Amino acid sequence: MIEHLPEAMSLAFSWHALLAVLAGSVVGVVVGVLPGLGSALGLVMVLPITFGLEPAAAIAVLVSVYACSIYGGSVSAILINVPGTPQSAATVIDGYPMAQQGKAALALGWATVGSFIGGMFSLVLLVLTAPQLAKFSLNFGPIETFALILFAMTTIAWVSHGSMVKGVLASLIGVFLGLVGPDQMTGQIRFDFDFFALSGGFALVPVLIGIFAMSEVLIQAAFLKDASAPTVIEGGFKLAPWHEWCIRWKTFLRSSVIGSFIGILPGTGATAAAFIAYADAKRNSPRTGNFGHGEPEGVVASETANNAVSGGAMIPMLALGIPGDGVTAIMMGALTIHGIVPGVRLFSDQPALVTSIFLLFFLANFLILIVGAAGAGLYARLLRAPMSLLMPAVALLSFVGAYATRSAPFDFTVAIVAGVVGFLLRLNGFPLAPIIIGFILGRPLEMSLRQGLVMTDQNFFAFALSPIAAVLFALTVVVLLHPVITKCISALRGNGSDSAKEMN
Repeated sequence: MIEHLPEAMSLAFSWHALLAVLAGSVVGVVVGVLPGLGSALGLVMVLPITFGLEPAAAIAVLVSVYACSIYGGSVSAILINVPGTPQSAATVIDGYPMAQQGKAALALGWATVGSFIGGMFSLVLLVLTAPQLAKFSLNFGPIETFALILFAMTTIAWVSHGSMVKGVLASLIGVFLGLVGPDQMTGQIRFDFDFFALSGGFALVPVLIGIFAMSEVLIQAAFLKDASAPTVIEGGFKLAPWHEWCIRWKTFLRSSVIGSFIGILPGTGATAAAFIAYADAKRNSPRTGNFGHGEPEGVVASETANNAVSGGAMIPMLALGIPGDGVTAIMMGALTIHGIVPGVRLFSDQPALVTSIFLLFFLANFLILIVGAAGAGLYARLLRAPMSLLMPAVALLSFVGAYATRSAPFDFTVAIVAGVVGFLLRLNGFPLAPIIIGFILGRPLEMSLRQGLVMTDQNFFAFALSPIAAVLFALTVVVLLHPVITKCISALRGNGSDSAKEMN
């Protein structure tokens, strides 16, 4: 990777890439600050803007929006007691009490530095781990690739909010949408129902915009009771004395490790990482009694962990082409649109580009400090924007983005229908991330399966002769049977307790 550093630096430090990463950082923080938007919606909204950019500049926008939007959610969590993104939900517990005590600027200082440290730690892990994982993935043929994608999709459905059945069904919906259009092996048109507009399949961007952006607009319109601006505590930016940072270094380290590790796991996400790190900090801190009443360590744990997830989640996405959650699925789809295909061949075919991604990720995390400190006084004003103005603006940008993909009026229809479908699925407790992941991975899943069947003379059971595939299939079975096993164990324990009571 070092030998490709000069070329990577020329890509990452070109004026248009630097301007793009700065603009993306500002947009990312703003998206995170405003409740109801979030990382996924922010990426979907800026994706059409990247179509006219060079690959390095497009990557700069996407990476910076991703990293900085996670941090931005802490601002609204601290100033109005409402997390701007789900990832900052744990920050509310101690961040808002600090603001009520007149320490909002100090809380934002802790959150900003914690976000920076967590992001940088995960970047180091990304740089060290992803190339090694990519080298190992060179051992993957079609059979191993099929087993890996199947395991990843099953795991994501398993850890999705709600029942596993709903997660699996959501994945299957995405797979079906991804298979509409020409067959990759024969060229035959499938599932077009004699409708010409469907003969080319669904474009990714209108589906993304509908599922995430339009469904969010519909949810806000249906359930938002008060569209007026919230009550905002005045913010600012202030750093704590050095000795207070020193006594909390273990929390920074543990939270960074927790966030990075959870980011690597498919489907877990930054919200879970933040709460796990918060619980860990509370358990190990000598100031446990202060948690929930404005303890800075609670803010540190949450914000360090949720930002550390970003680099961890990019490891399997870049090295294996397996997105771990909805946000990295959008990232992967966006990179694919720009001709950058994450997966087995990326590190060997485009090493300079991969190195430039690492450098841009570094710049994005560094800009968290700059944008966080410089814009601290503006966040309170942003938070006073009423949702009655914000959501129509989101809808307008969504329609523009849906049309900009192919300049096809049919994509308007796709975005609207996908939005209604996403709205109905959310009302019934279906997770949305597996739909997008299934949409992106559906064709690779089908292609690897069919290639594997050709290699084994149509004998699916011969797939198990591959040691890597056999292990992945076994893990998939364990994941699928886990709910049944858990219920059986609970039932046996319940019967054992009843028998003990009868004997007594």
